[in-house]
Amino acid sequence: MILSDLKIDKGWTLFLDRDGVINLHYPNDYVKSWDEFYFLEGSLDALATLATIFRRIIVVTNQQGVGRGLMTHEDLEFIHDEMLKEVRKHGGRINAIYTATDLKENDVKQMRKPEIGMAKSAKKDFTEIDFSKSIMVGDSVSDMEFGRNAGMITVFVGDVNKVGEDEKNLIDIHTESISTFAVALS
Repeated sequence: MILSDLKIDKGWTLFLDRDGVINLHYPNDYVKSWDEFYFLEGSLDALATLATIFRRIIVVTNQQGVGRGLMTHEDLEFIHDEMLKEVRKHGGRINAIYTATDLKENDVKQMRKPEIGMAKSAKKDFTEIDFSKSIMVGDSVSDMEFGRNAGMITVFVGDVNKVGEDEKNLIDIHTESISTFAVALS
């Protein structure tokens, strides 16, 4: 699949993972405070570009650091409030953020990716969302599974060599970063 072949218009929805797509991802750790949050190079400009293309931009992020007691819900809300301020300041837009904060073993509502609870919550809040006209951009296999499980087009950002051969079939499109994704669509 080639991005330029997609007929994206303002009826489409963009779903984004947070860590590793918008901001720096700490392997085996979590962004626990605003002081630890660093936008990836070009991500703010990319979000501004993407806001001109998509009607809705929705962040869906697993944040089990809350479930592990490493941060509070209030800490996470503060991080997201500050992130949204910076995105707006740079001309971008994020319409909503959905989080899965429970540990995997406690996720009775099936919110954690690759389950599609966050997608269902978004559809409930934005009833016009059509998953067949939605794109999921992420940097992990669980992001790709989430997108595929919801019927979205999947875009993998980062090093595709980190994905197992059996899992590459979950990826519709590969790009280096959210910046290269935005450039390809603009």
